[in-house]
Amino acid sequence: MGEALTLDAGALIAFERNDRQVVGLLRRAVELGASLSVPAGVVGQVWRDGRRQVRLARLLGSGAVEVVALDDPGARAAGQLCGLAGTADVIDASVVLCARARQGLVVTSDPEDLRALDRRLKLFPC
Repeated sequence: MGEALTLDAGALIAFERNDRQVVGLLRRAVELGASLSVPAGVVGQVWRDGRRQVRLARLLGSGAVEVVALDDPGARAAGQLCGLAGTADVIDASVVLCARARQGLVVTSDPEDLRALDRRLKLFPC
């Protein structure tokens, strides 16, 4: 599992809730040198109170995870992808684009939504 993993909001929530499957997957990925990325919009979807989200804060601040900014070109690409797919969730589109750029796997709780944006995307449902 040396490949890249992109995490969506469901994956971060599962990690925060100490879901064994997700915690084990991420631990193993780090051990094997896989890169972990989270689009910045996904962080915004799940971040509420850093004092209460200690596990999530540690993960995001660990250096093991790259938080990928949504800049102007990325926002336009995400919007265009939504337009092509007939969907509206720009954050989901940013997850797809992040995974495509890293040629990796998406850890997700919303496989159907992501498949609507890219049928070829490699997914790990959580």
